[in-house]
Amino acid sequence: MDQRVLSIQSHVTYGYVGGKAAVFPLQCLGYDVDVINTVNFSNHSGYGRFGGTKTSASELQQILQIMEENQLPDPSRLLTGYIPGPEALSVVQEVAAKLRKRHPKLIYLLDPVMGDSGVLYVSPNVVSIYRAMLPLATIITPNWFEVETLTDFRIVDPQSLRDAIRGLHEEYQVPNVVVSSIPMKPWLAEFLPEEIPKGQPTDLLCIASSKSGSERNSAVYACAVPLIPGYFSGVGDLFSALVLAHFDPDGTSPLPDAVGKALTKTHAIVQLTHAYAQTLEEEDRANTDDELDEKDPMRRVRRMRGRELRLIQGQEIIRGEGSSREMKAWETFW
Repeated sequence: MDQRVLSIQSHVTYGYVGGKAAVFPLQCLGYDVDVINTVNFSNHSGYGRFGGTKTSASELQQILQIMEENQLPDPSRLLTGYIPGPEALSVVQEVAAKLRKRHPKLIYLLDPVMGDSGVLYVSPNVVSIYRAMLPLATIITPNWFEVETLTDFRIVDPQSLRDAIRGLHEEYQVPNVVVSSIPMKPWLAEFLPEEIPKGQPTDLLCIASSKSGSERNSAVYACAVPLIPGYFSGVGDLFSALVLAHFDPDGTSPLPDAVGKALTKTHAIVQLTHAYAQTLEEEDRANTDDELDEKDPMRRVRRMRGRELRLIQGQEIIRGEGSSREMKAWETFW
C-alpha cells in the first residue's frame, strides 16, 4: 500500500468544511486522496440557506463496487466524517470492515460526526452503528457531546471523564481516543495537574489517550489552547485530517506527536482566519444574533462567508515542520 487516503465525508461547493477542509491539507502533506462525498451541498448549513443532495446507500455501494472491480489501489489510510443516515453509514461500516480485514495495518481515523453542544444533527439511528464501528478504528476524534453519546456517560466530573475514556478503550476496543475543544470547566481545571498549564478559564483543552495491549489504563496526554472568538466551521474536519496525516504508528510517541502537530496547525489556521475576518467591513463581521439574522438572512451569510477557513492562504502553515504544541503526559489521570 502506498500513502493513499480514502476520504468519505461531506462536500460543499463553497467554503471549507468536511472533505473541503480535509482533502487539500492531506494533499499538501503528500497523500494521494480518493474522495467519496456523502452529501453534495452548496455550502454548510450554518449559512441558514443551503441546498443539494445526499448520496444514497445504493450510490455509495455502486461507487465502491466499481472501484473494486477496476482493481483501483487500496488505501493505506481511511478517513470518515459526516454521514447523515443509517443506511449510508452501514455501507461505510462494510467498506471499513473489508479494508481492515484485507489490510490489518490500515490506519483508520473515524470522526463520529453526530452533533455538538447537546444537539444531535444526524439520525438517532446512526448512534448504534457508530458504536459497532468503533472497534474497526485506529483513532477516533469525537467532541465532548459525541463522547457522551457514544458511551452513555454524562461527563460532569473527573470520574465520569475517566469512565467515558475507559469505556471507549475497553468496551469498544479503540486504541487511540482524541477529544478536542473541551471547555475548561472549573472541575476540569482543578483536575489538571500542575505540569499541564491551565491557561485562561476560556481556554479549550485537548485530551489524547492511547492504550495498547492488555494494559488496563491508557497513557493520557493533554494541552490547553486559547479560545479564538467567533464560530468557525470545518475546524474539527481539518483537525482530524491533520491527526491522520501526522500519525506515525512506528514513531516514538505516535498519538501525542500527531495531535500536537494537528493542534498547532489547526489553531494557526483559525488565527489566520480570525485575523482576516477582523479586516472586513463591520457588516461582514457582525456578532451572532439569531433575531437579527432571522430578519436579515444575508447578515448571517456575510458573517459565515468571512469566517471560512483560510486554507489556501495558510498552506505554508499546513506544510510546515516547525515547533508544535506539546501534549504533556497526564500521569495522575487514572
